[in-house]
Amino acid sequence: MAYLIKRVIALIPVLVVVGAVAFMIVRLIPGNPAAVMLGPEATPEDINRLTAQLGLDQPLPVQFARWLWNTARGDFGESIFVKRPVPEVIVARIEPSLLLATLSQLFSLLIAIPAGIIAALRRGTIIDRLLMGLSVAGLSIPSFWLGLIFILLFSVKLKWLPVAGYVSLAEDWRGTLRYLALPASTLALINAALLSRMTRAAVLDVLRQDYVRTARAKGLPERVVILRHVLRAALVPIITVIGISFGGLFSGAIVVESIFRIPGMGQLVWGAVFQRDYPIIQGVLVFIALAYVIINLLVDLAYVWADPRIRF
Repeated sequence: MAYLIKRVIALIPVLVVVGAVAFMIVRLIPGNPAAVMLGPEATPEDINRLTAQLGLDQPLPVQFARWLWNTARGDFGESIFVKRPVPEVIVARIEPSLLLATLSQLFSLLIAIPAGIIAALRRGTIIDRLLMGLSVAGLSIPSFWLGLIFILLFSVKLKWLPVAGYVSLAEDWRGTLRYLALPASTLALINAALLSRMTRAAVLDVLRQDYVRTARAKGLPERVVILRHVLRAALVPIITVIGISFGGLFSGAIVVESIFRIPGMGQLVWGAVFQRDYPIIQGVLVFIALAYVIINLLVDLAYVWADPRIRF
């Protein structure tokens, strides 16, 4: 509990730094940020109104203190183009991205963990070379190319799954799974390539330990040795990669969301950048930073579960 309290307190300076970066995004724009946001067709009255709305007519320290106070209360302002509060816009886009990241991570674990273990147990054989060769290919394939291949094969040719779009979980959970199957598989294959290599390396390191040889010498079945002794001890570096990759899947699947027309966080950031909707960009930046910090905290707590020898 003491460690958890310390980590929660440590969130404060991290979020302040992220907030400062998000705050300076608008202020570093050459010229009048309000004029840049509204574009060349904006009237002087529109520019003056947005300048006052964003507080850009006040001294910089006052602007930062006001923005920091509002952000601490969850008030990121209003979207310039959507005309809705930024938290509402972000919350409306969380479900598709969170479900996509969760399914992708689940698929990648189902592929990568067995592949990494088999490659480690068959080290130096043709099976090991084949699995690691496939992992290198997975790391080398662009996500947009793999997504288009999946669309052509499973949607256009076989007509098994929809080409693009999204159905909310509350509306039809089966439809949600059908729409997310292809994008989740696209991200999962790429993510599984890295995770399988990390699993192989971690399992190989544990297989060299004396207690593994002792367990085998005692006559324990190989399945028990691998699952109870080897995999449990190898989970710490694997959990680290899982946490980092999940954060990347949740916040960085812009290309895949664009290809499959999923209205998630990636599409939100993409549209906000092109529309110069800086309140949205600032809100998403702070939200993603908070998500990464929470994920890292959960990963640290998972270390204790994976290896009871770890104490904070």
